[in-house]
Amino acid sequence: STQKPLVMSGHLGVSTLSMNLSKNSPLCLTHCFYAVLCSITYMTLHEPSLGSGEESWEASSAELERRCRLGSEVASLSHITSMDKCEHYFKLSPPIRYCLRTTKIITIFIIVVFCSLFFSMYPDRESPWRMLAVSSTESFSMNLTDFRDNSLLKLQVGGPFLGGMEAVQEAQEYILIQVEQTEEAGSRRRRTQQVLYNWTIPLHSQRSDQILRTRTFEMVSSAPILISVQAFLLDSQVVPLSMTHQSLFVTVETQVLMAGLILAGVYVLIIFEIVHRTLAAMLGSLAALAALAFIGDRPSLMTVVEWIDYETLALLFGMMILVAIFSETGFFDYCAVKAYQLSRGRVWPMIIILCLIAAVLSAFLDNVTTMMLFTPVTIRLCEVLNLDPRHVLIAEVIFTNIGGAATAVGDPPNVIIVSNQDLRKKGIDFASFTGYMFLGICLVLLTSFPFLRMLYWNKKLYNKESSEIVELKHEILVWRQTAHRINPASREETAVKCLLMQKVLNLESLLHKKLKTFQRQISQEDKNWEHNIQELQKKHRITDKILLVKCLTVLGVVIFMFFLNSFVPAIHLDLGWIAILGALWLLVLADIQDFEIILHRVEWATLLFFAALFVLMEALAQLQLIDYIGEQTAVLIKVMPEDERLAIAIILVMWVSALASSLIDNIPFTAAMIPVLINLSQDADVNLPVKPLIFALAMGACLGGNGTLIGASANVVCAGIAEQHGYGFSFMEFFRLGFPMMLMTCTIGMCYLLATHIGLGWNT
Repeated sequence: STQKPLVMSGHLGVSTLSMNLSKNSPLCLTHCFYAVLCSITYMTLHEPSLGSGEESWEASSAELERRCRLGSEVASLSHITSMDKCEHYFKLSPPIRYCLRTTKIITIFIIVVFCSLFFSMYPDRESPWRMLAVSSTESFSMNLTDFRDNSLLKLQVGGPFLGGMEAVQEAQEYILIQVEQTEEAGSRRRRTQQVLYNWTIPLHSQRSDQILRTRTFEMVSSAPILISVQAFLLDSQVVPLSMTHQSLFVTVETQVLMAGLILAGVYVLIIFEIVHRTLAAMLGSLAALAALAFIGDRPSLMTVVEWIDYETLALLFGMMILVAIFSETGFFDYCAVKAYQLSRGRVWPMIIILCLIAAVLSAFLDNVTTMMLFTPVTIRLCEVLNLDPRHVLIAEVIFTNIGGAATAVGDPPNVIIVSNQDLRKKGIDFASFTGYMFLGICLVLLTSFPFLRMLYWNKKLYNKESSEIVELKHEILVWRQTAHRINPASREETAVKCLLMQKVLNLESLLHKKLKTFQRQISQEDKNWEHNIQELQKKHRITDKILLVKCLTVLGVVIFMFFLNSFVPAIHLDLGWIAILGALWLLVLADIQDFEIILHRVEWATLLFFAALFVLMEALAQLQLIDYIGEQTAVLIKVMPEDERLAIAIILVMWVSALASSLIDNIPFTAAMIPVLINLSQDADVNLPVKPLIFALAMGACLGGNGTLIGASANVVCAGIAEQHGYGFSFMEFFRLGFPMMLMTCTIGMCYLLATHIGLGWNT
């Protein structure tokens, strides 16, 4: 930190504060607000002219707001993404920009109102569960009379079923459900029409677990429907079941079309940055819930809440608290200097070292945890070297996703695969899965570093201005964000906001003068790195060694528990619980007095984005989008020639998984594709081994997360932390680097799959 005078002037007077200010630390900024607030209160008490009336406050506030808006045009010269979100608007006249902004607000508001009306017009689905019992000698049947023309019958059955999708011929005991509808001849039809569906569900031999099965049947008329349930058992025992039914008003194709339009709309909002990505996810969730209500499948509030993955949110929240306290020790600055020393002042060796360490850690830790630890270090290191942190962060998160695919615990799709009992019976366990994927990912990593260098060949990693100008731009951004976050609930807070906005104007004026006289002098390699290291080591030291010891101890225990959770089943703690407990331990040891300061460091927008994304993806799954993708993939594989079927199946599953995982959450997609691939391998007409298909699914689902900004959780977390530090990157900035890397890594992964399973015949 450096001593910088804070000069604020305007209609309210002049206040000069000398404080220990670090522009990258929101905690210090918060202390600054309190200091400014105290000074304004003092000025108000001792200068009567400052508190003469409400009119002077309102007039000065309005004028400063106006001047701040006029002065913001200078910010268009900045290369900081968050200040360039509407860069193309600056070429338009102010009236046109105002019309476009008003049109955007009105259009989105109308869509939200229509979705709200649709959602409120239909009640929650009321489908009471019916308890029944069947045996080899006793069956069950019921008639449904309240049915509409051309509707879908959604049937849910709960019972002691097999956890996977084993073939019926391999199961010795099973349940047969028949759905029959008969429409007699009449004015509408000249002859009797009958529809009959047979649904076979294999039973678990021990009758222990209760598994829920769902299937949708297409009906042709409003005639009564007969549902009969019969059990085929080896003994005379009774099998308890639960059943519920529901009528849907549109076809599966229409539901998939609605889901596709909603997903496309969300991506338009995010890609063109029409609204913040958190608001885009919330709008998409509302639209998906309105679509479910329209088709007659509106979920209750409790059901929507259950869709949220609270383990992931708890993991994020706990790690954010840990990193927030950890950053106050100066450890990240210290690590940045050490990395600079290790790379001997050279940029690309430093980037390769950071990416390699991130990839190795992600193979054993959660990707989100890795990026939460690495992002602050990378930002401080780039600030030391006068680099643009965005390009380095994007490279790190790409290699984090690649490294997470190497082991069975590195990425959630891999965990889902190795946890499937049916796949374990077919030889896909922790050791075999990790061994096969590790070789492939090592090959991908070896080819990824040269390709990353090619992508960055013409990119200027160094900032195009001097460090003084870059520092000034970042200071303007931090002060502007700070002013916008203040809610002027009182006169003093209004004064603070006005003073902060006035300071932004002064800094923008200074920046404008420096840009006019600036002469570009860029050094692609720091020749005086040894001298710079000595200066940096004096400036960036550990500020609180006692707190550092506490943080390292707690963080070490948390990471150790993460490892044990993956390998020791006796530990009954999820990752979310471990992170929350670690945060509580460190809060107690650090003796945090002002808890609100720590809460300011939590990325609430990121947590809300994930919650909305979970609801959106589950609603799209309820609209049959994910099942439809899996079924169409299976249909394409079946029509291929038999001698080329395995190779085409590997290629198709790989790329469908990669592209789908870059657009939607890879966790529900992987869970939906596993039973599809198992059934496909057990189809006698197809005759495909299951291992190549599962490995192709895992490779595509993990590597596909690099395709877009919201393709993986680590991408969103990294973008959120970078935005908090003033270096946020947009969807398109990530896409320009991430999507080519995704195409290259998936191509290498596909070649590895084809070489091992087609060339070498590793199918057993």
